[in-house]
Amino acid sequence: MVDKPLLKIEDVEIAFSSPDEADIVAVRQVDLTLTAGKTLCLVGESGCGKSVTARAVLRLLDQNASISRGRILFTPPGEETVDIGALKSDSLSMRAIRGNKISMIFQEPMSSLSPVHTIGDQIDEMIMLHEDLKPKEARERTVSLLDQVGIPGPRERADTYPFQLSGGLRQRAMIAMALACTPNLLIADEPTTALDVTTQAQILDLLKKLQDDYGMAMLFITHDLGVVAEIADEVAVMYLGDVVEQGDVFEVFRAPRHPYTQALMRSIPTMARKADRQRLSPIKGTVPSAKDRPQGCAFTSRCPHAFEPCPTVRPERTQVGEGHVARCHLLTQDTTRAEELA
Repeated sequence: MVDKPLLKIEDVEIAFSSPDEADIVAVRQVDLTLTAGKTLCLVGESGCGKSVTARAVLRLLDQNASISRGRILFTPPGEETVDIGALKSDSLSMRAIRGNKISMIFQEPMSSLSPVHTIGDQIDEMIMLHEDLKPKEARERTVSLLDQVGIPGPRERADTYPFQLSGGLRQRAMIAMALACTPNLLIADEPTTALDVTTQAQILDLLKKLQDDYGMAMLFITHDLGVVAEIADEVAVMYLGDVVEQGDVFEVFRAPRHPYTQALMRSIPTMARKADRQRLSPIKGTVPSAKDRPQGCAFTSRCPHAFEPCPTVRPERTQVGEGHVARCHLLTQDTTRAEELA
């Protein structure tokens, strides 16, 4: 018997309303699947809908945003499946999931942690909210968590405020808070973006170790393909609200089939001898506004292979390998055109 996926996002569309304009669709018919113990990386340029998709899982969307289509199915081990998309953001059912069974590490801890409460008090509150522990017991758990994420002098650090910690220590404190209730799913929204390279490597190693210890699934959001190669089991590439390619990380990196994924791979700087050096190959053009999204493929305006159906007809998800899918009209056309992407 095959276990159900821990999280299954089916055909989800997220729209933002405006009093002066028509609704703007920020995420269009996204399908994602997360399995316990595995890491799915969501990668793409800034503004492509990665963070909006992640926040929808925890129902932390802005007031003018709504899940206008699809389902977000969450199946904790040994429990019934819950459609998170159908829950109200402030319902007791959603509060029982948020921070307890699904936690999130936000991109910038300085703006996510309260500046007027100590690190220890904030983690204590998270623990006591979801578990029947007394304040002293919660504090001991907090100190243990801070020690586990590598914060020196954890008992003393628990009494410090966020502004008294370095960026790396604040991020570790945020990770400790996210792990306070041993979640089944951890969402990490670009947790290493503001950190130096050495601290970034330490945080990635820490997350991998904690994932092994807790057996949790992880949805990791980033725009850095180097991070993807290091931490992911599967990768989903987003562009302007669409998941254009998804599959096993080794398969996608070895043989990317969507023109956008291929362009991302070509734009990675590489070390080479002087005689072999080449100029970077940037992606030409700019990402159009979500208000001006083509009806068809979102990448049409920047794609060197675009042809007749691309601007008007949205490509179907096409199987291009075992567990490897992409959305591109070239993949469903004649052999000559399909070979352009091979």
